[in-house]
Amino acid sequence: MNTAAAFRNLYGYEAAGIWSAPGRVNLIGEHTDYNQGFVFPLAIDRRARIAAAPRQDGLLRLATTAPGDPAEIRVTDLAPGRLTGWSRYLAGVHWAFGLRGVHVPGMDILLDSDVPVGAGLSSSAAVECAAALAVRELSGSEVPDLVLLCQQAENEFAGAPTGILDQSASLLAEAGHALFLDCRSRESRLVPLDLAEEAMALLVIDTKVSHAHDSGGYAERRGDCERAAEALGVASLRDLTLPDLVLAAPQLDRRAYQRARHVVSENARVLTAVAHLEAGRPIRGLGQVLASSHESLRDDFEVSCPELDLAVETAMAAGAAGARMTGGGFGGSAVALVSRPEAERIGAAVVRAFERSGYAAPEVFAVEPGPGARRDA
Repeated sequence: MNTAAAFRNLYGYEAAGIWSAPGRVNLIGEHTDYNQGFVFPLAIDRRARIAAAPRQDGLLRLATTAPGDPAEIRVTDLAPGRLTGWSRYLAGVHWAFGLRGVHVPGMDILLDSDVPVGAGLSSSAAVECAAALAVRELSGSEVPDLVLLCQQAENEFAGAPTGILDQSASLLAEAGHALFLDCRSRESRLVPLDLAEEAMALLVIDTKVSHAHDSGGYAERRGDCERAAEALGVASLRDLTLPDLVLAAPQLDRRAYQRARHVVSENARVLTAVAHLEAGRPIRGLGQVLASSHESLRDDFEVSCPELDLAVETAMAAGAAGARMTGGGFGGSAVALVSRPEAERIGAAVVRAFERSGYAAPEVFAVEPGPGARRDA
């Protein structure tokens, strides 16, 4: 059943429209966004779809085609902590519009998404960005900066202390490209990433190990970075080079130094990857940069897990050009850059390795750089 039909069956009338936004894979640039650094994500061809229609009574009714209880609340009662679970990502968008002085009507909303939840592919940002397009249109508002609006909804209403990477990728990406984003200036540009032309594929390996950005590990890493920047007297770790950090090492404890070393080196890896592609060099040549990123996330930032490490190590041993965990960590997904003819074999090798280790079977699928958020119908 398609999204429009599901809305009609649930609410008994036609939706006013359908809006969608993609999940994302971060090619490289992990935990750099909230440190005002550089990121290099791409939108994937899996999307969250929102079917919606306005109501005249100020009631917000939220439902999903996935497992999850429906929610109901008056728009005037929206406040952080009033909703929990999946519905808070939708409701937070309405709340954030209200903070900007927008009169948001009540709505009936149905969420229909094929972005895996908890896989490190920004399912929550996809929901927020699709909802933001719907609310902006149905409220007749002209709020221009949906990236910051959706980030505020995630940070303050949903309670997840993320940066702007996820929402920027979902709203600004285009098919066939990755998005190079400076998280300090918010300047961005699209960089061609034509995997098919070079017979390459980007495999996502969803380990099925659940993670959540509103859990303590993510916030703790962010705090470590802020503490390191303060100790070194800089506005953010973005302001440091690796030689700077080596000289300043005596001012930091071991953990703060490792966190800072990851962020500083990861920023350098993003710039290397962007320069590589913009110079017209083969996509396969990004492999070593991806592998180095995973090592840094595993050893210095300590956000990997045994399943992610096994996925990366197995993919590399089976012939991937490069592989790394992607997303906030503590579970979720890895990505592997592979040749298209070898994609199925490499994916099968990872599945077998998980079986031998006694882990739950991962889901392995290829993604293409897809379009950003849009109105579908």
